[in-house]
Amino acid sequence: MPVLQFKGKTAIETYHHTVPHHALEFDEKLSVLGKSEKPSLGGNLIIEGDNLLALKALLPTHAGKIKCIYIDPPYNTGNEGWVYNDNLSQPQFKEWIGQVVGKDEEDACRHDKWCCMMYPRLSLLKQLLTEDGVIAVSIDDNELQNLLLIMDEIFGEDNFITSVVWKTRNTDNRVTSQLSVDHEYVVIYTMNQSPVRGRIIDRSDFDNPDNDPRGSYVTDPLTGKATAEDRPNLHHTIVNPKTGDKYPPDPARGWITDRAGIEALTKENLIWWPPNPKTGNPRVNDHLKFPLVRSSEIPPSR
Repeated sequence: MPVLQFKGKTAIETYHHTVPHHALEFDEKLSVLGKSEKPSLGGNLIIEGDNLLALKALLPTHAGKIKCIYIDPPYNTGNEGWVYNDNLSQPQFKEWIGQVVGKDEEDACRHDKWCCMMYPRLSLLKQLLTEDGVIAVSIDDNELQNLLLIMDEIFGEDNFITSVVWKTRNTDNRVTSQLSVDHEYVVIYTMNQSPVRGRIIDRSDFDNPDNDPRGSYVTDPLTGKATAEDRPNLHHTIVNPKTGDKYPPDPARGWITDRAGIEALTKENLIWWPPNPKTGNPRVNDHLKFPLVRSSEIPPSR
């Protein structure tokens, strides 16, 4: 099996064994407890602190007992400002400690640092999983390949299930070069080839109250995720052509598409207009038979 080599790997492979165990201290003022109930490690927990130390603190009571783990580590984009803080004795780690991890052109070891940070944490997470447990990790293209090789090494390549593609954008990001990426990933591994199965998706909320010839649909928000400063073209007033009602954008979010996009959706009768403009915003119809399909790819509306 191919393995990933990176600066510091020989020191980091067994580092999780040397991290001392830490006891969790309960904060009764922040705990939600029933009458006469005492804080316990057996219930729901929110742990504040370094994640490596938190994982080591959980081992004595939770080793082999966690059914499902989801983590959202730094994507190492160069814009996150994450800091490497694992206190190892080797020279390169002493040099890295407390430094903000930068971009490729300014930090030649940024990928090594990320791998060194992830390796001991993934090793401890594996110890927490049950024999039929599952772990899911969010990531993007910056470290996807490195993550897959590390996960293969720690969990075994036979326990790889899939890399789920998670679409995070409904519109392009107006990049000036290359491609406009609209997705991230969720990498999924199991323990000992656990029989992971999907579920039947509940479609009972799809309906067709106005007998749309395209069939049943649900409505999704038209609100976006960008401020006016970031995406000025997504901050415009939407007007209902039949009633003249106006809907200004949320200053912090805007809409998911520009004026031309809204005009196209309106022309195709894909916008749901609230009965009372004071208590709701327009939404976009998402058809069961033609999900997220737009323009000429769908049958004409009534």
